[in-house]
Amino acid sequence: MSDVAAIATAEAEPDWQRLHPATLALAVVKLGPRSLQFLPAVAALGFTGNWIWIVPAVGAFLLISLAAAWFQWLRFRFLVGDDEVIIESGVFSRQHRTIPFDRIQDVSIEQGLVARALGIAKVGFETGAGGKENDASLDAIALDSAQALRTTIRAHRSGEAVAAPVTADASGTAPAIEDRLLFTMEPRRLLVAGLFNFSLAALAVVGAGMQFFDGLLPFDFNVFNPMDWVDIAEDYGLDQWLLAHRWIAGVGALLSLLLIGFLSGVATMVFANWDFRLTREPRALRRTRGLTTRTDVAVPVKRVQAAILVTGWFRQRFGWHELRLQSLASDGGKERDHQVVPFAKLGEIDPVLAEVAIKRPDAGQPWQRSHRIVALGPVIGALCATVGGGVALLLGNAVGWLALVAAPLIALIAFWAARYHRWADLGGQVAILRGWWKPKMTLLPHASVQSLDLKSDFILRPLGLATLVFGVPGGSSLATHEIPAIPLAAAHDLRTRILAARARS
Repeated sequence: MSDVAAIATAEAEPDWQRLHPATLALAVVKLGPRSLQFLPAVAALGFTGNWIWIVPAVGAFLLISLAAAWFQWLRFRFLVGDDEVIIESGVFSRQHRTIPFDRIQDVSIEQGLVARALGIAKVGFETGAGGKENDASLDAIALDSAQALRTTIRAHRSGEAVAAPVTADASGTAPAIEDRLLFTMEPRRLLVAGLFNFSLAALAVVGAGMQFFDGLLPFDFNVFNPMDWVDIAEDYGLDQWLLAHRWIAGVGALLSLLLIGFLSGVATMVFANWDFRLTREPRALRRTRGLTTRTDVAVPVKRVQAAILVTGWFRQRFGWHELRLQSLASDGGKERDHQVVPFAKLGEIDPVLAEVAIKRPDAGQPWQRSHRIVALGPVIGALCATVGGGVALLLGNAVGWLALVAAPLIALIAFWAARYHRWADLGGQVAILRGWWKPKMTLLPHASVQSLDLKSDFILRPLGLATLVFGVPGGSSLATHEIPAIPLAAAHDLRTRILAARARS
């Protein structure tokens, strides 16, 4: 009888799993940034003359940190059941959490550079309950286990989604639903996108590095200092080749800025979008990308609320655009919109939009414009700049001329930009177009609108205008989802049609 009880107990014992032992190696890597917090204590020991205690102090810090990481790893375990994931964690205070497969909206897989070398990955479970504290993650499990876990959850949810019977082929077996590749970026496309992604963000890093290593270099040279380029021209006799050798200074400085800007853009694009792949799965669009940090994120099709097309004044001349999807699911907590197509022609973007049942306006689509009162804010700013410049000149400061020259330009640009506040009702969705330097087109289906507010103030009301604000779940970092300064009658009419369409659906 005791043998039967032992067998029953063994069968009832759940198969708990632990994180990969390489988690401890990741903990060692993370000690680098954390050790910076220990530098003040080391500096204090050095200033007080207790140099002999620095090495033991650092050793104790490393030992305690590794011991804490080991205890955390030892006390963390998880269980993958038939329809749920159970996670237990905590050293002193234990936490038990159960996540049903039905609640998991997405399973993301992320690999950093060290994790890729070790063959492990971080698995994130997004529950859609709102807030990062409601999500969970497994910091480091084997990559094949992570992919198997994602497949298990995906199969469970796909099984629920199949309502109609699947037609069998001639062999009597049901055809499997295969994933379809929608978009990919080859190295040549990444290079072109990086050139259009010109950025001077690296200038701060270069400048700081030059200041830091200035005393270590055997020569004194600054790529941003025109006089250093003049000295080089004089040393090599180049000043004799030009009428004014100071041209060398301007050309050298300009080339330095352009080189750093283009290299920064290319590096950013390559590191972020290397081996970019967008795949259509039965329930979601799956995006994988990254050189050093490889991310694998799914965008559930039914949770997409809007599409946002972004381009630039110069990029638009060559037909290049970027597509982002606003979704109820976040994008790893780093951005609130999913970048599903970083750099492509409109012909390549249209099939992706078709997968989420959103369509771009036709080329002949008539657009309606907002009233030019939208330029009032910048115009008031220009007037304030004019007053400030005049006061500065009265006080004898010649800088006031700069404000007097800039103010009319600000006002003219504001009036010009007001022409690009446009909108159109496409029947089942609303298109909102804003911006001329960096145009953004928001495609908002009527079904995604949760609320519609009409706003008017003491400026718009006498003109018979109102601002229509769309309440859309999920939020967006690129579009405000409002149509400013349109006729009140048009706003009421559009609001009535959208609410009526939602009532029918």
